[in-house]
Amino acid sequence: MKGTIYLVATPIGNLEDITFRAIKTLKKVDIIAAEDTRHTLQLLNHFEISKPLISYHRHNEETKTQNLISMVLEGKNIAIVTDAGTPGISDPGEEIVKQAIKEQIEIIPIPGACALINSLIVSGISTKEFSFFGFLPLNKTNRKRTLEKIKKEQKTVILYEAPHKLQNTLQDILEKIGDVNACLVRELTKIHEQKMYGKISELIELCKEPKGEFVIILDLNEIKNEEEHKEMTLQEQYEYYEKQGLNKKDIIKQIAKDRKVTKNEIYQIFLNK
Repeated sequence: MKGTIYLVATPIGNLEDITFRAIKTLKKVDIIAAEDTRHTLQLLNHFEISKPLISYHRHNEETKTQNLISMVLEGKNIAIVTDAGTPGISDPGEEIVKQAIKEQIEIIPIPGACALINSLIVSGISTKEFSFFGFLPLNKTNRKRTLEKIKKEQKTVILYEAPHKLQNTLQDILEKIGDVNACLVRELTKIHEQKMYGKISELIELCKEPKGEFVIILDLNEIKNEEEHKEMTLQEQYEYYEKQGLNKKDIIKQIAKDRKVTKNEIYQIFLNK
């Protein structure tokens, strides 16, 4: 009888991020495959869990995946955990899921902390539609290509970044995408948790000596709005903002901003409205 693979979310900072179900699952599985066994051992010791640990990270994912699959086919139940957060999100987990599907092995997610979602909900930036790009490529050509792709997204975009690379990444965003509104979240759920809001140029100044892991949320929704408004007539645009409850003065101000003209130009057009 085949075993089961559990994708178990672990704390992203505060140990209390873990769920009762995650603890229960880690206690009942036969083996835990961990991104860093030393890091996971600290977590297991804290919750008084004793289980065999196998190293399973980005550099051995290809070779270890088949070994783990073989164990599950023999009837072992295995939990996949990363150092922090949800397996498969910029961390190991994706490859073993693909193989498990081929072998018709049951895969059960054990929900919990996820840095990108929790950063998004405190960003003040639209949560209706977003794209997650993880860490930007280090290769210059691939990095440029990714930044060009991001610029076309016209929605909320979420990135991860390490502290020693943050300044370069913010500079690249400023040069390739523009001085857009953004939010930086660092050390999420930890003692020094911090949220910073502003234009990219302002955030560059605020983070001269960055510490801790960062989530970058970019507001590219205004680009989408600008494109949509370009296709509207002035009358359609006026009615669009009127339905949103704006008064005449604010409508004229917003249309002028959208079209990058003076308020007086728009005012003259709607003078007799």
